[in-house]
Amino acid sequence: MLAIVTGSSSGIGKAIAQELLAGGWSVAGFDIAAAAIDHAQHTHARVDLCDGDAAVRAAASLSNVAALVHAAGVLRVGSLGNLDARAGELMWRLHVESITRIANVLLPRMAEARNGRVVLIGSRVAQGKAGRSQYAATKAALVALARSWASEVVAKGVTVNVVSPAATETAMLDDPARKSESPVLPPLGRLIRPEEIAATVAFLLSTGAAAITGQDIQVCGGSSLPR
Repeated sequence: MLAIVTGSSSGIGKAIAQELLAGGWSVAGFDIAAAAIDHAQHTHARVDLCDGDAAVRAAASLSNVAALVHAAGVLRVGSLGNLDARAGELMWRLHVESITRIANVLLPRMAEARNGRVVLIGSRVAQGKAGRSQYAATKAALVALARSWASEVVAKGVTVNVVSPAATETAMLDDPARKSESPVLPPLGRLIRPEEIAATVAFLLSTGAAAITGQDIQVCGGSSLPR
């Protein structure tokens, strides 16, 4: 079984790729950075996902793809009056446009084969947060895409879901673009671990999750509990 994982060279994407490899999947990693995984069943395409044509070429070059996980991401913060159009465009291209182009190639193939799993890595911030409007908008778009695509392919044996973590222990937390604010710890009392997100994704790719589709699953350490 072959799974494509975007953003596979670091953070959540790397953890997902490693989890899938441990579970017997073959993994094709798509990332602008060099490969960070050395495994016999891992291949790597060094691709700038913000280049839609390059993303399409990388996806189209692979056959028999059974799963697609979109974990590539970047965070830029900004409040009203200081919103950076270039930052917004970067996040839209990476988070939304790239997976739209890739899915447009792969989901019809999955539907024809009557087998396939798609998981998009969203964010709790998609519900809205001060200073994160551009980022939140792109992550909210992933939920809309997933629900729409799920409706199109649900009868063809293909599922499409979103996994939305709260603040996660990755290098993104050290990004200079967000040094002005510290991450908010979930009620759990610690950051979410990448391997916890990876385990959730692995389940959604399994046969046991065949009836779960169009869902936004929160891995949030209690952040979504009523207050």
